[in-house]
Amino acid sequence: MMTKVKITQVKSSVRATERQQATLASLGIRKIHQVVEVDCNPVTKGMIDKVLHLVKVEEIN
Repeated sequence: MMTKVKITQVKSSVRATERQQATLASLGIRKIHQVVEVDCNPVTKGMIDKVLHLVKVEEIN
């Protein structure tokens, strides 16, 4: 069974680089305090690592 993670944006992306803003958009996050659930795989783990300072991550069982 594939695990899922809950990602919440906790900091603004205004001062983030364009690449980090694009990463947030590809994760499905558009605004602060928005929560999305995504499958945890190597691709999404890498994307989360790039914007870890902007988001909070929780594992869902």
